[in-house]
Amino acid sequence: MEKIWLAHYPKGVPHEVDVRAYTSLSEIFDLSCQQFRDLPAFSNLGATLSYADVDARATQFATYLQNVAAIAPGERIAIMMPNLLQYPVAIFGAFRAGLVVVNCNPLYTARELEHQLVDSGATAIVVLENFAHALQEVVARTAVKVVITTEVGDLFPLFKRLATNIVVKHVKRMVPAWRIAGAVSLRTALDSGRGQTLRPVPLTRDDIAFLQYTGGTTGVPKGAMLTHGNMVANLQQISAWIGQDFKRGTEIVVTPLPLYHVFALTANLLTFTELGARNVLITNPRDIPALVAELKGLRFTVITGVNTLFRAMLDDPGFREVDMTALKVAFGGGMPVQRAVAAKWLEVTGTPLIEGYGLTETSPVVAGNPVGSSAHPETVGMPLPSTEIDVRDAEGHELPTGEVGELCVRGPQVMKGYWKRPDETALVFTADGWLKTGDLGFMNADGYIKITDRIKDMIVVSGFKVYPNEIEEVVMTHPGVLEAAAISAPDERSGEAVKIVVVRKDPALTAGELIAFCRERLTGYKVPKIVEFRSEPLPKSAVGKVLRRLVRDPPAATSKLA
Repeated sequence: MEKIWLAHYPKGVPHEVDVRAYTSLSEIFDLSCQQFRDLPAFSNLGATLSYADVDARATQFATYLQNVAAIAPGERIAIMMPNLLQYPVAIFGAFRAGLVVVNCNPLYTARELEHQLVDSGATAIVVLENFAHALQEVVARTAVKVVITTEVGDLFPLFKRLATNIVVKHVKRMVPAWRIAGAVSLRTALDSGRGQTLRPVPLTRDDIAFLQYTGGTTGVPKGAMLTHGNMVANLQQISAWIGQDFKRGTEIVVTPLPLYHVFALTANLLTFTELGARNVLITNPRDIPALVAELKGLRFTVITGVNTLFRAMLDDPGFREVDMTALKVAFGGGMPVQRAVAAKWLEVTGTPLIEGYGLTETSPVVAGNPVGSSAHPETVGMPLPSTEIDVRDAEGHELPTGEVGELCVRGPQVMKGYWKRPDETALVFTADGWLKTGDLGFMNADGYIKITDRIKDMIVVSGFKVYPNEIEEVVMTHPGVLEAAAISAPDERSGEAVKIVVVRKDPALTAGELIAFCRERLTGYKVPKIVEFRSEPLPKSAVGKVLRRLVRDPPAATSKLA
């Protein structure tokens, strides 16, 4: 395999990174706390912690875990909360105690939460009180022995903390009743850890940092074992890629995507902590007017998101009033960025919306476009330093430049495997050590990668391959469409036909009008044959990616874990 992309790397970006420069995420966090001690580290809902503040609280949490809760190194601790100041404290405290972090979606049902806790064998959990009722239902059937609860305002200054927690619990009534015997509040845990001695835990690159759960390509959600070596390598790769464009200790990054998702976890929390940035954590990104209002008070330099979030912000009437003069780049990931959204973002902000590519199993980033470049629109960029991407056919043979096949990845950020699932691990690795991504795409002559779709989502019409992403891009350009998903439907003549499921922006939009619109823009076999209108939003992942599987088989008819 020829690494054709290296000839097109931006000036100053190395071909390789030194993956042995650091042994763990704890080491990198310690260095950032020393170097940027007095600078703001994390802001949330109007409160800010400095790097010194986070350092002190992470140590208190670690000493509580070691000396009071008696959690041994290597045990798993689950974290179940949205973006709050408590998140970095819990993660970095857990690492200092030598624990493995299991990120949990706080919107999980009790059944989904039970699966993840049982499968990971977590013995401790930090949970926002708003979601403790789900934990209450299942905790007795898990290995969890330490439950630490927190309230939204727990790390705010005194009066703001009291006011916030009262409003959340008693005014907005956002905390369902719960009762878990022996649960300890986070503030009590931090107080218990204060003044105790931290016993350093030597971590190695081979130690697991995260069990990051993903549906992968088949089966129930499984934990990708992301080691400290994997995560450190990805931080170094990202830093090498963007390092020419950012100044340490000065950046302000907005984090609207949830930290329990691997994209925000690495691209925002870890990468910008290493850069000494101020990280503005958005607790509820679904409240677009509130998000836009917060942006108006910031001169932020970076924002990350997914296509649906960028589109929602652009549609908000107040977004054009946001000061974009300091913005250097917007990073899109987690799902394809549609051409219309990227074009409108550039028009409104004057800054390109840069797309990258990755997956949970790769920590997650494997490719990206150069910051500030719009030379290769509709691609996810080039492989990052120390990363190889190959395009292979169904038999595993390498395909020529420009031909569509499965993307395969090799690099130091690729996971150790799936937790306690050697059979599933074997399915996704080739004999020569490449990770099969399940994504279809091709590489152009300059080494830039275009994702066409997921293998399992591809539609075959009379032998012709149809990629849902392409259909959705066209449908979404119709002004009467709010959301759309392209899926397959059985057809007697062609085997499969293209079906689109649409949420209308214009209630008067008809199926015939939409099909005619597509017929003008798509080859005949790609034109949707069936249009289904729905009144409810389409099912989405934690980061807003439309879940075609659940569009095809609604949750009422199929298990969410299937």
